[in-house]
Amino acid sequence: MSGSEMSGAELVSIALPVRNGAERLEQVVKSVLAQDYGNVELVISDNASTDATEEVCRDLAAGDPRIVYHRHPHNVGLLGNFIHAARISRGAFVRWIGDDDRLDPSCISRAMAAFAADERLVLVTTQVAYTGPDGVTRMAAYDGTGLGSDDPVERLREWLRLLNESPLLMDPLYGLLRRGPATGIPRRNMLHEDEIFAAKLALAGPWGHVPEVLAHRNTRVERITKVARRLGVPSWQAHVSNTLQLRELLRWVGSAEHVPGLTAAQRRAARAAVLRMYARRQRRTVARRGRKVLSLLRPA
Repeated sequence: MSGSEMSGAELVSIALPVRNGAERLEQVVKSVLAQDYGNVELVISDNASTDATEEVCRDLAAGDPRIVYHRHPHNVGLLGNFIHAARISRGAFVRWIGDDDRLDPSCISRAMAAFAADERLVLVTTQVAYTGPDGVTRMAAYDGTGLGSDDPVERLREWLRLLNESPLLMDPLYGLLRRGPATGIPRRNMLHEDEIFAAKLALAGPWGHVPEVLAHRNTRVERITKVARRLGVPSWQAHVSNTLQLRELLRWVGSAEHVPGLTAAQRRAARAAVLRMYARRQRRTVARRGRKVLSLLRPA
């Protein structure tokens, strides 16, 4: 679908939160502006960068009216900047993008076509190619149907199942969302917050999926204590992160305010699904720690 064909379509906002990303920004900005969907804005939210990010962004914004640049005078935190980037956008649809990611030219138009084909959807994901520090690109194909169900508990079960499988299968945080769920669902700054937000999205409505690699992300493996520092959460949470995730998910599925319309039986089923996911994750954690202990006990 060409830009001219889409020029009368609804506005899509690409929200780009950044801090000290001057050396990485030009590629991601170029990929957003090259979309074949004709009604896109790029909203850059600069989290008080101390490098040349401001200069780079102001130069880019001066060269293209589709770019909106906002700079925080002080650090508002990683999650705070993500939320702000979406909230100051104007689009009926919102997609976050990392400061070293890139999109294929048809990424937005293919996702919008999925929305047009199914008005129930709150989110459309695509396949993503992940490149690690070793330069190797990895991906996995998702071919399930549970996330498109009309039953919120079935959607939740499917998402929780994916959490204990390959992280390459799906990344809802970097899908295209309707504005309501993107900016209206409360979020809490904590470890595993992205997984929790996705669970809330699964309960909010059906998802669509485009089974094509249309987005590219650079990844790295970090210790959970380092992730805690980047998020600005207390370091002790790294030792009980799974338990805190369980508590937050149980709180959410049990709240009639946050998830209205569920029957008592559905809430029981949702709680059971969360508990099963937690039990599987705990068994995996215990097994991994056991292997580590055994390796330390082996003679050199």
